[in-house]
Amino acid sequence: MTRHLDLRSGQPVWTMNGMPRIPAPPLEGDGAADAVIVGGGVSGALVADSLVRAGLSVIAIDRREFGRGSSAASTALLATELDRPLTQLADEVGGEKAARAYWRSAAAIGFLRARIRDLRLQARFRDRLSAYLPGNVLGLTALRRECEARARIGLRSRFVEGEALHRLTSLQVEGAIVTAGSAEADPLRLVGGLWRSAIARGASLHAPVEAREVRESRAGVIVTTADGAEIKARHAVFATGYELLPFVPAAASDIHSTWAIATAPQTVWPSRALIWEASDPYFYARTTLDGRVVAGGEDEPFADDDKRDALIAQKSKAIARKLAALWPSLDPTPDYRWTGSFGESRSGLPTIGRIPGMDRCFAVLGYGGNGFTFSAIAAQIISRAILGLPDPDEAVFGFDPK
Repeated sequence: MTRHLDLRSGQPVWTMNGMPRIPAPPLEGDGAADAVIVGGGVSGALVADSLVRAGLSVIAIDRREFGRGSSAASTALLATELDRPLTQLADEVGGEKAARAYWRSAAAIGFLRARIRDLRLQARFRDRLSAYLPGNVLGLTALRRECEARARIGLRSRFVEGEALHRLTSLQVEGAIVTAGSAEADPLRLVGGLWRSAIARGASLHAPVEAREVRESRAGVIVTTADGAEIKARHAVFATGYELLPFVPAAASDIHSTWAIATAPQTVWPSRALIWEASDPYFYARTTLDGRVVAGGEDEPFADDDKRDALIAQKSKAIARKLAALWPSLDPTPDYRWTGSFGESRSGLPTIGRIPGMDRCFAVLGYGGNGFTFSAIAAQIISRAILGLPDPDEAVFGFDPK
């Protein structure tokens, strides 16, 4: 039903102690629930959490083992800001929509923080500042205007220069936007914890199970698997990343490949702030609790799995060089190297909501570099829609009615 692709390759640092165990036996016979979720990554996990919390029964399926797709390749920089600067996004989609998207992204960090605490997940979640550095997309002057634009809509951003910036980041950079409210986590621990919590509260997970056909009626949805089993539900949610199902509009999006490295443990910058560079291709860095530096970027359009994987060594060296240029005192040698692919919309905003022409089916796609925060937004919007409740930002992230 979907195009079969390898979503990631190499060894993400999160897998150093193996992959998390998420019990998901094969589906034996037909099934029925209030909602069926197709996709075993962070999007599906957060949607399942919200629906189970609302008292709905859930069946979730994935053609892989749960948590083994692109979520495992994430670097889990949970930043309040979006990939696209606020000033540029406002020019593309309008000032009000851009402001609402930025505010909803910032609020999503709080949502994740609360769910991790409520469920007592051992996700290595830590609150962090983020520092947005000048680059070839926004130079120093444009970065100041970006900071002013964020301040006008009330975001917790300030422009930091000179010695004050050096004390935070150990960087010799003229200035940066420093924003409060971001965070970091271990993506595998987070996804695994969410799914195990959903199971403990009644959700049924099954893998490997591939959705082959979807039929919708006034009464509900029937998802037929490749083995011929039927799952009947009142609603269906498709959280399959860029492996789109035929009836899900691709929207205005592209598939990109990205690469990342993790160094050996060492002494890192004092604040452990998340670091972004306003460049294309962009560069970012964060730390782990044991003092590793995770850095990545070097994105380029997806060609195919083999070509993407063949570039791991070359891209890892390029990322390590950028890391060394910013922090000459760090050892940039990679202990871990990996790559993954993701879908990204032309505006940088995700598409979340009811699939056009289908009343009971929902999809989430086009996440770019904000996968975990956009997944949190998707969980809220979709669960409210299924429960018949309005969401103030449904139109901001929904499918384009055109």
